[in-house]
Order: sequence, then C-alpha cells, then structure tokens
Amino acid sequence: MIKVTDYRQFYDKLQTVVNKKHVHLDEYLKNHTYTRLGGKADLFVTPSTYEEVQQVVKFANENDIPLTLLGNGSNLIVRDGGIRGIVINLEFLNKIYVSEDNMLVAQSGAAIIEASREALKAKLTGLEFACGIPGSVGGALFMNAGAYGGEIKDVLDYAIVISREGELLKLAAADLDLSYRTSNIPTNRYIVLEAGFKLKAGNYDEIKAVMDDLTNRRETMQPLEYPSCGSVFKRPPGYYAGKLIQDSGLQGTRIGGAEVSTKHAGFIVNIDNATANDYITLIKHVQKTVKEKFNVDLEREVKIIGENE
Repeated sequence: MIKVTDYRQFYDKLQTVVNKKHVHLDEYLKNHTYTRLGGKADLFVTPSTYEEVQQVVKFANENDIPLTLLGNGSNLIVRDGGIRGIVINLEFLNKIYVSEDNMLVAQSGAAIIEASREALKAKLTGLEFACGIPGSVGGALFMNAGAYGGEIKDVLDYAIVISREGELLKLAAADLDLSYRTSNIPTNRYIVLEAGFKLKAGNYDEIKAVMDDLTNRRETMQPLEYPSCGSVFKRPPGYYAGKLIQDSGLQGTRIGGAEVSTKHAGFIVNIDNATANDYITLIKHVQKTVKEKFNVDLEREVKIIGENE
C-alpha cells in the first residue's frame, strides 16, 4: 500500500480516466454528508458515465489504491481523519426515466425521493414508501432501505453493478440477498450504477394522497431542521429503538455538538458543529444505557467509515 503523502502523484493520472473537473485533491467529505461530518479524501472523483466508473475501479486496482464509494452521505458517519485513497461519488449519474412495462429506471446517484416523484408523474404505484427516504438510489439498494411498511426488495427488478474487478454485471434482485436493512452489495463490494423498479399502473390522486400523508408524517415526527444521519439504529426484534431510547431518558443528551433529538429519539442531530467523534461517542453511550436498562442490544443502522484523526 502506498503512503498517504504519495496519493497526489495519481492526481494527474486520474484526469486521463475522468474529466479533470471531476477529480479533486484533499476534498473535505463534510461537504458531502448529511451530518456535515468527515475529514478529507485524498482523491475525490465524480465520474459521469458507467465507463468512467469502470476505469476508476480498474485504475485503483492496478495501482493498489484503496477505493471507497460514497453515496449521498445520508446514512453515514465519516470519521474526522477522512478516507485514504480514492473516494468515488456518483452524483452525476442521476437520470430517471420510465421504460416499457411500467419499469422505472433510476441511476445510482439519483435521490430515491426523486425516483418516487417520477413514479407519481407516470402514475405508477409501489414506490410511495420511498418519498421520505433521504438517500440515493444506490444507497437504497445497498441497505435495502425501507419506511412505512415498504422496502426496496418489494419493487426492485434488477440492478446494474460493477464488480471489484471492474466487470459490468446485470443482476436480478434475487441475486442481491436483500433482507432487513442489508444486502450482499457491501460484501461483494459492488458499485451500483442503475436500478430497475417494477411498478404497477395506479391512480395519480391516490398515489399522491399516500405520498402527501407519508411526507407530512415525516416532517411532523423527524428533526429535519438539523443535520443528521437519519435513523441511527435498526429496529430490535419486539421493540422500537426510539421508544427504548426515549424510555431510557436519553432525549436531549448531548456530547460535544451531537445530541439525541428531543423530537425523535431515534435520531442524533448535529446541533453545534459536532465532530464524528462526538457522534460515535454518543452512539456508544446510547447503546450502553439501553443495554443496562432493558438488556436490549441496539445495532447500528448508520455506517461508520474513515480514519480517526
């Protein structure tokens, strides 16, 4: 593995693989996460075509450079020391369209909320549950995102991915082992480029009414006024994480600039320039307290990556 200080030697070389305006050196990742947390990426790359993504993967493999995929940072904490090597972000792969047979096709960098809105425009039902999920399409597949009784595996037909070797693959939904808040995408180190959602023809007004209701419930219940990483913990069998945290008297508990939301105990919000260490320390405190009071283990839903400062 090459030294941290040597990564800049690949800056010019990467510009032969990806348009130079999409290659950045020492980019602060706090500018790309919902929590507004995260140190620098040595190299930050934003490809705009599937072929460019393939070339970046192959470039990283050939030069033994660590490669990390960063979605839109909605369910993620990046540590204060940042991420070594290449961080790839697919924000420019964001096209959404409806193809034949009521298939809604969305590229990985598109917001899953926007995908649900495009489904509404096309009078297609099945993706209403996603109207309030603040993540990318790729991230939604990565963790089989869900809300209000629906989840990605209910509507996903196929995914186009790039393997760790740089091979372009089209996989059926069944090939991704989608289950509660998980898939085999991280295990196989796939990079999702595109998803096809098999939806059904529906009534515009009925679809909109459901989406309006879910949006209102989200805005009423969730602390959207502050940066956050979304729901921090998975639902423990037989319990609700937020209720356990609330009943533990943890709402309003603060470490540094991170606080357990007083609006929804399942969220930790950045109320005053929190660091990743503030967040992680508070998460551990919540887990320890709930374990002591209720003998329930809270498993993180949020992913933590990067180096300690």
